[in-house]
Amino acid sequence: MSAQPRFFVDSWDPAYGASFEAAGGAGPAAPSSAQVEADVELPVTDWRAIDVRPGVRAPDVVLLVDGVRRIDASVWTAEEDGGSFPGIAASYAAGVVRCDLDRGAAELAGARVGRGLFTASPSAQDVVAGAIRYPVHRVGGTGELSKLPAAVQGPLTALEVDVSDAVRTDGDLLVVDGPLRSRRNLPRTLGYIKTQHSQYLDARLTAVVTGLAPGQRCPVFRLGTAWGGWSWYLRLPVAAGAPWAGIVRMECSAELTVPEAIALADLSLVTLPRFASTPYKDPRAPQNLVPIAGLERKLRGMLGDARLLHRVLTSAARGMRR
Repeated sequence: MSAQPRFFVDSWDPAYGASFEAAGGAGPAAPSSAQVEADVELPVTDWRAIDVRPGVRAPDVVLLVDGVRRIDASVWTAEEDGGSFPGIAASYAAGVVRCDLDRGAAELAGARVGRGLFTASPSAQDVVAGAIRYPVHRVGGTGELSKLPAAVQGPLTALEVDVSDAVRTDGDLLVVDGPLRSRRNLPRTLGYIKTQHSQYLDARLTAVVTGLAPGQRCPVFRLGTAWGGWSWYLRLPVAAGAPWAGIVRMECSAELTVPEAIALADLSLVTLPRFASTPYKDPRAPQNLVPIAGLERKLRGMLGDARLLHRVLTSAARGMRR
């Protein structure tokens, strides 16, 4: 039976990266090369701002789901052959807020915490220290440190699906903070992208988007990205400012018909603006929705004390080296 593999915890606070990371940052994102089908709801020549349609009513119940993650420590493994692999010990949490629009009440409907040791090391084992456990999540490829944080997204997304599935009811609307990714099969679900990194539309159609007034949306279009799907932009309540101020991009499943996608776009326009935050309360206003901001604070508290967990991991590493 082989000996328990050793690992070492980097002494740097993970909030500042690792002491062995190369310096330098990424440049600005390039324009998206995704194919766009813009003449879905309206012909491209007729693209214009769309207001709330008469008779469209917000659902009685809106579920907003979000997740947070944190790197508790950067680690190195020590393999029997003298080699070494980087890894990260990460904590993550997902939760869902149930908003009853009839009663004007919001409550935490469910939340869960997960942890993991993410590494390409073939010999890594779960890290256990008292009641704290970091199960191994083995990543593919060479396991470069810079790519390990992205590996946390899969387990976090699965956790978000679990907590939201447990509280869903007929007729509700689920809003996921961020792209839908692997959640496109969920019924009555919208992806909510509050930060725009890529420009998908040409200059003329982009002008329609940046010309939206608060409470308006652009026509539905289709994105030919790897995940694909129907998409549209809308502007939340915001004071006059930069061209993209208050604009968010929405997604829904590509499996929906065009009328179903348009219906969800109309539904988003009568639902999301009521949750918009204000600048004096949130520096990410109005895009960081009020229930999501409260949920994030709750979830971060559930992750536990970062300094204590770093000490626990360091102690566990020392114990394995004895």
